[in-house]
Order: sequence, then C-alpha cells, then structure tokens
Amino acid sequence: MSSAQPVSTRIRHAVPVGPVIIGGGQPVVVQSMTNTDTADIEATARQVQELAEAGSELVRLTVNDEGAAAAVPHIADRLERAGCMVPLVGDFHFNGHKLLERHPACAERLAKFRINPGNVGKGKQRDSRFTTMIELACRYDKPVRIGVNWGSLDQQVLARLLDDNARRPTPLPIEDINRQAVIQSALESAAMARDIGLGADRIVISCKMSRVQDLVSVYRELAAQSRYALHLGLTEAGMGDKGVIASTAALSILLNEGIGDTIRISLTPEPGAGRTREVKVAQEILQALELRSFTPRVVACPGCGRTSSDYFQVLAQQIQQRLDAAMGEWRERYPGVESMNVAVMGCVVNGPGESKHANIGISLPGSGETPVAPVYEDGEKTVTLKGDRIAEEFMQRVEDYVQRRYGGT
Repeated sequence: MSSAQPVSTRIRHAVPVGPVIIGGGQPVVVQSMTNTDTADIEATARQVQELAEAGSELVRLTVNDEGAAAAVPHIADRLERAGCMVPLVGDFHFNGHKLLERHPACAERLAKFRINPGNVGKGKQRDSRFTTMIELACRYDKPVRIGVNWGSLDQQVLARLLDDNARRPTPLPIEDINRQAVIQSALESAAMARDIGLGADRIVISCKMSRVQDLVSVYRELAAQSRYALHLGLTEAGMGDKGVIASTAALSILLNEGIGDTIRISLTPEPGAGRTREVKVAQEILQALELRSFTPRVVACPGCGRTSSDYFQVLAQQIQQRLDAAMGEWRERYPGVESMNVAVMGCVVNGPGESKHANIGISLPGSGETPVAPVYEDGEKTVTLKGDRIAEEFMQRVEDYVQRRYGGT
C-alpha cells in the first residue's frame, strides 16, 4: 500500500448527514434506495418508511426530472408527520445541475446529494455542471457522495489513462487501466469539489464495481490514497442468493480490513417484492462480522441423523421471529438486548457447550436421547424442561431473561 499507516487504523473524515455520521470512526451506516417513481409522493413516502422501519439509516431517492424534484419536499413532509426522520439522499444524473437550481426546496430538504462524475457531461460542459452542483451543495451546506460507477465511467479519464498506458514499454492489462480510471475519476472529482469550496468533511466517495475482485482491489487502493469517507456496494449484484452471496463476499473482505463507512446491498428484487431484504442483508453482514448488533442472534445446529425430529428447527424459527417482532419495543426498553445470543440446539453432541456459551440456550433431545431439555443462562444450568410445552416454556424464559438482564433498575 502507498500509505504508511494501515488502512484498518486510519480514521476517515466524519461526514454528518442529518443526525447520521458517516466515517470518523463511527459505526458503519446502513442505507438503501427506493424504486418507486419519486413523483408518486404517496408510494415513495410509504416505501421510504418501510425501509426506515426495516433499519435503513439513510434512504436514497431518484431525482431525475421536474416531477421528482418537486415531489421531494412533499415526501419529506409526509415522513415527518409520520414520525419518520430518516435522512433522504438525492440521486442525480445528467440534469442534476438544472433540477437543483430550479427546485431550491428540493435542495433544502435533501440531506445529501449523490453525483456521478461520468454522467454530468463532457469537457467544459462537465466542469460547469459539476461546479454548479458543488456550489449548490456549499450554499445549502449539504454533503455530497461522489459516486463513480463501473458502468458509467468518465470516458475522458479512461481515454487519458489508455493513452498513457499505450506509451509504456510494457502496457498494463486493460482490467488494470479500468480500475485505475475508476479511482482517478473519484479522486480527481473530489479534488475539484474541494477547490470549489466543499470541505473534505462533506465528501463521501464510492467506486461501484460489479465483480468481487475488482471491488476489493479498487477500494483497497482508494482507502490507501485518501481519507475520504467511503461508501461500499457491489453494483448490479443480481437477484436472490447470487446477489446476496456476491455482495457478502466483497463487502466482508473490505469491512474486515477496516475499509468502509457506509454500505448498501444492491439486490434486484423479485417481481412485485419489496426492498427491505437489502437492508436485512446489510445488517446481517455487519452483525456476522461483529461490527454492529441489530437483533438478538439465534444459534442453531444444522441438523443430522441424531436430530430426526424437526422440533429444534421449528423452535429456532419461532424464537427468531419472536425476537425480531419484539425488537421495536425492546430496543427502547432494554438497551443492549440486540447483542444477546440465544442457542437452540438439537442434540447432546454440541448442545450443552453451545448453550453455555450463549446468554441463554436450550439443548433439545435428539434421537434416542432422554426426553429432557436442559436450559443454560449465562453459562449455568438453571432448569430442565420436560413434557409437551418445552417450546412455550423456553420462550417465556427467554423473555424473562431479557427483562432481568437488560431491564435495568
């Protein structure tokens, strides 16, 4: 790396986005994006609220035309009346300079602007449009995400690097040049924004790629070359398991190295499905890496020939659903409950050990085992459950444990 200080210990600039802080050593922020027509005020406000309730701490809106820009303040008003104070980010391409000039209420109500340098314009036109948007960000005191995307790369930067590469005695592979072009587009645009007057503590950078290894390589270099707050996301990740796995693979590598201040999981939803899965996946990644806790975790074994009954699977599912449903209330009443671990194990092999390591756990009887279920709390066996109401009794013990452990005085 080109930096003497390890990336994992470098504190990024802290960028306030409404009440949310990106960077500055703060916890990684989860964000998402609507897919409604932003001009449809009711539908967009409803989807923003759904995403916020799922745990999205920032929500991005497409602002692509006059109708969308005019709708933004009305969307913000509806959300505020509903008690939803999630910061809104405006996603601008091609005509953002005009929309922000013509709709000052839109600029005022957005918490952040997102600009793609590759879609601002070309040549002098690009510079003037970019300058206008940055000047407006300065005027309204808004942070900006300079979001470079592999699929809409600034062709002038790419052409320059290709020309330089052609003059090398041994030209680099085209893949290397493409990655360099993404990085240079982001850093040069950030430098230009700072020259115009936008502070480093008002800049977030992203370099979205669609391949895991490209994303990892680009962000490692980007993190080494700058101290800007970084937004992570694998673009065009895909649908279903493919998108989840690819995003998890890429972001986990970087987050585990201390790279990344805010993330979005760009999943293609199933037709007619909502958008909240991308929020849940982002939370699961951060929780699995022990970077943040969002909801109590249920540890359950995968099952084997010793667990011929699906009893433990059903119980694990019921408990996770009960915990998830209770978190809206528990988060306020029981601070710290989101870090709780519950173990639901299916036989005697690993059951007692896992149960002892959890805050509260149960070891259910496997095939041929004595039909009893010992319960452990904070490493100590507290009771042995028997009979037909093991599930109900254990769930009640979990709720009692939460009240006792996290309820305070």
